Amino acid sequence: MARAVRFHETGGPEVLRLEEVAVAEPGPGEALVRHAAVGLNFVDVYFRSGLYPAPLPSGLGVEGAGVVEATGEGVTEVSVGDRVVYVGGALGAYSTERVVPAAALIRLPDGVDFDTAAAGTLRGLTAAYLLRRIHPLKAGDTVLLHAAAGGVGLIFSQWAKLLGIDVIGTVSTEEKAELALAHGCRDVILYRREDVAARVRELTDGVGVPVVYDSIGKDTFESSLASLKRRGLLVVFGTASGAPSVDVSQLARAGSVFLTRPGLEDYLADPADREELVGEFFGHVETGRIKVVVNQRYGLGEAARAHSELESARTTGSSVFLL
Repeated sequence: MARAVRFHETGGPEVLRLEEVAVAEPGPGEALVRHAAVGLNFVDVYFRSGLYPAPLPSGLGVEGAGVVEATGEGVTEVSVGDRVVYVGGALGAYSTERVVPAAALIRLPDGVDFDTAAAGTLRGLTAAYLLRRIHPLKAGDTVLLHAAAGGVGLIFSQWAKLLGIDVIGTVSTEEKAELALAHGCRDVILYRREDVAARVRELTDGVGVPVVYDSIGKDTFESSLASLKRRGLLVVFGTASGAPSVDVSQLARAGSVFLTRPGLEDYLADPADREELVGEFFGHVETGRIKVVVNQRYGLGEAARAHSELESARTTGSSVFLL
């Protein structure tokens, strides 16, 4: 029997339970993966709370790294013994082992360990499409990034610096400010003390930024709009504080700005595009140009505590469950 974190009703972290579950043999096109590490992501909170619907009872988690234990008929993408990682797909990564579609598996380069893969692949590919696909940024551009000391934020800022893009990051504490600056931000704004939009204007000679990357949502929406230059782009790629209520006339008043709510799956749907983004991200990680910062490690039985710490903004960088 395998062990898995499941929930039978939506709610707070207390609904999460560690249970024994049966795991079937892999069928055609499938592979059995024994996990070594599993990623903790804010999207997990959305499913647990009911913001994103899931049939109950349900497993949880969309990112795992481990070793292929068995393969089903017709599988050519991976072999038994391969070190792999996956992101997205059906919920259930919070487990010791599970069966997944073989086509979803990404072989790990030798220089990338399981902790790094589970903590960084979803965040790294998110940073990849934000920087490389959403908007044609160029060296010398300045952008605003909320939650700059989080898992995506630290990867994004390092990658942006490699591309010659200046990042103004928002953070909640001095400790997080130091972390963001150490990982590539040019400037940081302590949003609890400072007016974000006013500081952005000061830092950009009154012009504003061409792009704002916002994973917070409702609480930051107004300041994000106010930080944009005319015809700028607001990228809401997460809603940690809830989804903003949008009156389209706000976009005109903010300077005929654009708004998008992207999803990772739409930027990985094309196999060639996925391969390119995966290769670029892991290439930076293997050479040390991008460091995945894993600051929290938990056991599967600590899922409720992990969710509580994530939701209350007590974490920095990335978090993983170790098995």
